[in-house]
Amino acid sequence: MLIDDDTFVDVSDVTADFDEAFFGSGALATLGDVVAAKVAAGAAQPVAGRRFGAPFARPHQILCIGLNYRDHAAETGQAVPEEPILFTKSPNTLIGPDDDVQIPRGSRKTDWEVELGIVIGRHASYLADEAEAAEAIAGYVLVNDISEREWQIERGGQWSKGKSAPTFNPAGPYLVTPDEVGDVLDLAMRLEIDGVVRQNGSTATMIFSPAYIVHYLSQFLALEPGDLINTGTPPGVGLGLKPPLYLHGGETMTLSIQRLGTQTQRVIADPTAAG
Repeated sequence: MLIDDDTFVDVSDVTADFDEAFFGSGALATLGDVVAAKVAAGAAQPVAGRRFGAPFARPHQILCIGLNYRDHAAETGQAVPEEPILFTKSPNTLIGPDDDVQIPRGSRKTDWEVELGIVIGRHASYLADEAEAAEAIAGYVLVNDISEREWQIERGGQWSKGKSAPTFNPAGPYLVTPDEVGDVLDLAMRLEIDGVVRQNGSTATMIFSPAYIVHYLSQFLALEPGDLINTGTPPGVGLGLKPPLYLHGGETMTLSIQRLGTQTQRVIADPTAAG
Protein backbone atom coordinates (compact mmCIF):
# COMPACT_ATOMS: atom_id res chain seq x y z
CA MET A 1 0.00 0.00 0.00
CA LEU A 2 1.41 3.39 -1.06
CA ILE A 3 1.88 5.90 1.75
CA ASP A 4 3.29 8.64 -0.46
CA ASP A 5 5.20 8.94 -3.73
CA ASP A 6 8.34 7.42 -2.18
CA THR A 7 7.16 4.93 0.44
CA PHE A 8 4.87 1.93 0.83
CA VAL A 9 4.04 -0.72 3.40
CA ASP A 10 3.09 -4.34 2.83
CA VAL A 11 -0.41 -5.03 4.21
CA SER A 12 -0.84 -8.50 2.72
CA ASP A 13 -1.09 -9.88 6.25
CA VAL A 14 -4.23 -7.77 6.70
CA THR A 15 -5.98 -8.35 3.38
CA ALA A 16 -5.27 -10.37 0.25
CA ASP A 17 -6.52 -7.52 -1.94
CA PHE A 18 -8.57 -4.33 -1.89
CA ASP A 19 -11.61 -6.07 -3.29
CA GLU A 20 -15.32 -6.50 -2.62
CA ALA A 21 -14.70 -8.53 0.51
CA PHE A 22 -12.29 -5.93 1.89
CA PHE A 23 -14.55 -2.94 1.30
CA GLY A 24 -17.69 -4.82 2.33
CA SER A 25 -16.14 -5.86 5.65
CA GLY A 26 -15.55 -2.26 6.71
CA ALA A 27 -11.82 -2.95 7.07
CA LEU A 28 -10.96 0.35 5.37
CA ALA A 29 -11.98 2.19 8.55
CA THR A 30 -9.15 0.60 10.56
CA LEU A 31 -6.52 0.32 7.83
CA GLY A 32 -5.03 3.71 8.70
CA ASP A 33 -4.23 2.56 12.22
CA VAL A 34 -2.66 -0.63 10.86
CA VAL A 35 -0.47 1.32 8.46
CA ALA A 36 0.57 3.82 11.14
CA ALA A 37 1.64 0.96 13.41
CA LYS A 38 3.67 -0.63 10.62
CA VAL A 39 5.39 2.68 9.85
CA ALA A 40 6.20 3.17 13.53
CA ALA A 41 7.68 -0.32 13.59
CA GLY A 42 9.98 0.55 10.67
CA ALA A 43 8.15 -1.52 8.05
CA ALA A 44 8.01 1.22 5.41
CA GLN A 45 9.84 0.37 2.17
CA PRO A 46 11.05 2.49 -0.76
CA VAL A 47 8.89 2.67 -3.89
CA ALA A 48 11.80 3.00 -6.32
CA GLY A 49 11.88 0.31 -9.00
CA ARG A 50 8.51 -1.21 -8.16
CA ARG A 51 5.34 -1.32 -10.25
CA PHE A 52 2.04 -0.57 -8.49
CA GLY A 53 -1.35 -1.53 -9.82
CA ALA A 54 -4.66 0.24 -9.30
CA PRO A 55 -5.38 0.81 -5.57
CA PHE A 56 -8.37 -1.57 -5.70
CA ALA A 57 -9.05 -4.91 -7.38
CA ARG A 58 -11.01 -5.34 -10.61
CA PRO A 59 -14.56 -4.23 -9.73
CA HIS A 60 -17.84 -5.86 -10.64
CA GLN A 61 -18.61 -2.84 -12.78
CA ILE A 62 -17.17 0.43 -14.01
CA LEU A 63 -19.95 2.96 -14.45
CA CYS A 64 -19.33 6.26 -16.20
CA ILE A 65 -21.11 9.62 -16.33
CA GLY A 66 -20.94 11.54 -19.61
CA LEU A 67 -20.93 15.31 -20.13
CA ASN A 68 -20.80 16.03 -16.39
CA TYR A 69 -18.83 19.29 -16.68
CA ARG A 70 -20.55 22.38 -18.03
CA ASP A 71 -17.46 23.62 -19.86
CA HIS A 72 -16.82 20.19 -21.42
CA ALA A 73 -20.41 19.98 -22.68
CA ALA A 74 -19.89 23.40 -24.26
CA GLU A 75 -16.66 22.38 -26.04
CA THR A 76 -18.39 19.36 -27.59
CA GLY A 77 -21.36 21.47 -28.69
CA GLN A 78 -23.87 19.48 -26.63
CA ALA A 79 -26.53 20.62 -24.21
CA VAL A 80 -26.04 20.36 -20.47
CA PRO A 81 -27.86 17.14 -19.49
CA GLU A 82 -30.91 17.27 -17.23
CA GLU A 83 -30.05 13.88 -15.72
CA PRO A 84 -26.73 12.02 -15.50
CA ILE A 85 -25.81 10.29 -18.77
CA LEU A 86 -24.86 6.72 -17.87
CA PHE A 87 -22.72 4.26 -19.79
CA THR A 88 -20.57 1.32 -18.76
CA LYS A 89 -16.94 0.43 -19.27
CA SER A 90 -15.58 -3.10 -19.22
CA PRO A 91 -13.98 -3.91 -15.84
CA ASN A 92 -10.99 -5.49 -17.60
CA THR A 93 -9.92 -2.04 -18.81
CA LEU A 94 -8.53 -1.34 -15.31
CA ILE A 95 -4.74 -0.94 -15.10
CA GLY A 96 -2.25 0.74 -12.78
CA PRO A 97 -1.62 4.47 -12.77
CA ASP A 98 1.70 4.29 -14.61
CA ASP A 99 1.07 1.30 -16.88
CA ASP A 100 1.28 1.67 -20.66
CA VAL A 101 -1.87 2.57 -22.60
CA GLN A 102 -2.27 0.52 -25.79
CA ILE A 103 -3.80 2.03 -28.93
CA PRO A 104 -6.36 -0.59 -30.03
CA ARG A 105 -6.25 -2.22 -33.45
CA GLY A 106 -7.79 -0.01 -36.13
CA SER A 107 -8.08 3.05 -33.89
CA ARG A 108 -7.80 6.49 -35.44
CA LYS A 109 -9.28 8.63 -32.65
CA THR A 110 -8.00 7.51 -29.25
CA ASP A 111 -8.51 10.33 -26.74
CA TRP A 112 -7.73 11.20 -23.13
CA GLU A 113 -9.93 12.28 -20.17
CA VAL A 114 -8.73 13.13 -16.67
CA GLU A 115 -11.51 12.20 -14.25
CA LEU A 116 -12.45 11.90 -10.61
CA GLY A 117 -13.34 8.30 -9.78
CA ILE A 118 -15.62 7.16 -6.94
CA VAL A 119 -15.03 3.78 -5.27
CA ILE A 120 -18.10 2.34 -3.54
CA GLY A 121 -17.65 1.10 0.04
CA ARG A 122 -20.79 -0.97 0.63
CA HIS A 123 -23.80 -2.47 -1.07
CA ALA A 124 -26.00 0.42 -2.15
CA SER A 125 -29.49 0.13 -3.59
CA TYR A 126 -32.39 2.60 -3.36
CA LEU A 127 -30.42 4.98 -1.16
CA ALA A 128 -32.71 7.43 0.60
CA ASP A 129 -30.85 10.65 -0.14
CA GLU A 130 -27.47 12.20 -0.91
CA ALA A 131 -26.38 12.01 2.73
CA GLU A 132 -26.80 8.24 2.70
CA ALA A 133 -25.06 8.11 -0.68
CA ALA A 134 -22.06 10.01 0.71
CA GLU A 135 -21.76 7.38 3.45
CA ALA A 136 -21.55 4.67 0.78
CA ILE A 137 -18.41 6.19 -0.80
CA ALA A 138 -15.18 4.48 0.27
CA GLY A 139 -12.97 7.06 -1.40
CA TYR A 140 -11.86 8.88 -4.50
CA VAL A 141 -9.26 8.05 -7.13
CA LEU A 142 -7.60 9.69 -10.13
CA VAL A 143 -8.69 8.06 -13.40
CA ASN A 144 -7.81 8.44 -17.09
CA ASP A 145 -10.98 7.52 -19.01
CA ILE A 146 -9.39 6.64 -22.37
CA SER A 147 -11.88 6.81 -25.25
CA GLU A 148 -11.95 5.85 -28.91
CA ARG A 149 -14.13 8.60 -30.39
CA GLU A 150 -14.84 7.06 -33.78
CA TRP A 151 -16.18 3.89 -32.15
CA GLN A 152 -18.02 5.89 -29.49
CA ILE A 153 -19.73 8.39 -31.79
CA GLU A 154 -19.58 7.22 -35.40
CA ARG A 155 -20.20 3.49 -34.99
CA GLY A 156 -23.83 3.53 -33.90
CA GLY A 157 -23.52 5.96 -31.00
CA GLN A 158 -22.77 3.22 -28.48
CA TRP A 159 -20.47 4.83 -25.95
CA SER A 160 -19.37 1.64 -24.20
CA LYS A 161 -17.95 0.36 -27.48
CA GLY A 162 -15.54 3.30 -27.58
CA LYS A 163 -14.57 3.01 -23.93
CA SER A 164 -13.78 -0.65 -23.30
CA ALA A 165 -10.53 -1.55 -25.10
CA PRO A 166 -7.78 -3.12 -22.96
CA THR A 167 -5.76 -0.59 -20.87
CA PHE A 168 -8.46 2.11 -21.27
CA ASN A 169 -8.86 2.82 -17.52
CA PRO A 170 -5.65 3.69 -15.63
CA ALA A 171 -6.49 4.37 -11.96
CA GLY A 172 -4.48 5.52 -8.95
CA PRO A 173 -1.95 5.90 -7.46
CA TYR A 174 -4.06 6.45 -4.32
CA LEU A 175 -7.53 5.69 -3.05
CA VAL A 176 -8.16 8.66 -0.77
CA THR A 177 -10.94 8.55 1.81
CA PRO A 178 -13.50 11.39 1.80
CA ASP A 179 -12.24 12.89 5.07
CA GLU A 180 -8.76 13.25 3.53
CA VAL A 181 -10.04 14.72 0.26
CA GLY A 182 -11.96 17.57 1.87
CA ASP A 183 -14.20 19.52 -0.50
CA VAL A 184 -14.54 17.14 -3.44
CA LEU A 185 -16.13 19.93 -5.50
CA ASP A 186 -13.01 22.10 -5.32
CA LEU A 187 -10.18 19.99 -6.71
CA ALA A 188 -7.82 21.17 -9.47
CA MET A 189 -7.51 18.76 -12.43
CA ARG A 190 -4.74 18.72 -15.03
CA LEU A 191 -3.57 16.60 -17.98
CA GLU A 192 -0.50 17.06 -20.18
CA ILE A 193 0.51 15.36 -23.41
CA ASP A 194 4.28 15.43 -23.92
CA GLY A 195 4.53 18.36 -21.53
CA VAL A 196 1.79 20.42 -23.23
CA VAL A 197 -1.17 21.21 -20.96
CA ARG A 198 -4.37 19.97 -22.58
CA GLN A 199 -6.77 19.90 -19.63
CA ASN A 200 -6.65 22.39 -16.77
CA GLY A 201 -9.96 22.33 -14.95
CA SER A 202 -11.69 21.83 -11.63
CA THR A 203 -14.34 19.63 -10.11
CA ALA A 204 -16.07 22.93 -9.30
CA THR A 205 -17.63 22.88 -12.78
CA MET A 206 -19.13 19.43 -12.23
CA ILE A 207 -22.88 19.37 -12.93
CA PHE A 208 -23.84 16.39 -10.75
CA SER A 209 -21.89 15.91 -7.51
CA PRO A 210 -20.49 12.53 -6.45
CA ALA A 211 -23.17 12.11 -3.77
CA TYR A 212 -25.90 12.99 -6.27
CA ILE A 213 -24.49 10.48 -8.77
CA VAL A 214 -24.31 7.63 -6.24
CA HIS A 215 -27.84 8.32 -5.02
CA TYR A 216 -29.15 8.59 -8.60
CA LEU A 217 -27.52 5.37 -9.78
CA SER A 218 -28.76 3.45 -6.75
CA GLN A 219 -32.33 4.03 -7.92
CA PHE A 220 -31.68 2.02 -11.12
CA LEU A 221 -29.06 -0.60 -10.21
CA ALA A 222 -27.30 -2.13 -7.22
CA LEU A 223 -23.83 -0.81 -6.45
CA GLU A 224 -21.41 -3.29 -4.89
CA PRO A 225 -18.36 -2.72 -2.66
CA GLY A 226 -15.36 -1.90 -4.82
CA ASP A 227 -17.37 -0.68 -7.84
CA LEU A 228 -15.87 2.28 -9.70
CA ILE A 229 -17.77 5.29 -11.02
CA ASN A 230 -15.98 7.67 -13.40
CA THR A 231 -17.62 11.07 -13.04
CA GLY A 232 -16.77 12.97 -16.23
CA THR A 233 -14.04 15.26 -17.50
CA PRO A 234 -13.34 19.00 -17.84
CA PRO A 235 -12.61 20.61 -21.24
CA GLY A 236 -9.44 20.03 -23.23
CA VAL A 237 -9.99 16.55 -24.64
CA GLY A 238 -8.65 15.82 -28.11
CA LEU A 239 -12.15 15.70 -29.58
CA GLY A 240 -12.78 19.30 -28.53
CA LEU A 241 -9.60 20.83 -29.96
CA LYS A 242 -9.64 22.80 -33.23
CA PRO A 243 -8.66 20.76 -35.18
CA PRO A 244 -9.14 17.57 -33.13
CA LEU A 245 -5.98 15.86 -31.86
CA TYR A 246 -5.69 12.18 -31.02
CA LEU A 247 -3.17 9.69 -29.64
CA HIS A 248 -1.30 7.45 -32.08
CA GLY A 249 1.54 6.02 -29.98
CA GLY A 250 4.78 7.43 -28.65
CA GLU A 251 3.19 10.10 -26.46
CA THR A 252 3.47 10.46 -22.70
CA MET A 253 0.40 11.44 -20.69
CA THR A 254 0.79 13.02 -17.25
CA LEU A 255 -2.33 13.77 -15.24
CA SER A 256 -3.19 14.81 -11.71
CA ILE A 257 -6.02 15.76 -9.41
CA GLN A 258 -5.36 17.81 -6.30
CA ARG A 259 -4.88 15.56 -3.25
CA LEU A 260 -5.27 12.41 -5.36
CA GLY A 261 -1.77 12.19 -6.83
CA THR A 262 -0.25 11.96 -10.31
CA GLN A 263 -0.21 9.36 -13.10
CA THR A 264 2.16 9.00 -16.06
CA GLN A 265 1.44 6.66 -18.98
CA ARG A 266 3.32 5.91 -22.16
CA VAL A 267 1.09 5.45 -25.18
CA ILE A 268 2.00 2.33 -27.15
CA ALA A 269 1.04 2.11 -30.82
CA ASP A 270 -0.95 -0.84 -32.08
CA PRO A 271 1.80 -3.36 -33.01
CA THR A 272 -0.27 -4.59 -35.96
CA ALA A 273 -0.47 -1.10 -37.55
CA ALA A 274 1.40 -0.58 -40.79
CA GLY A 275 4.28 1.84 -40.96
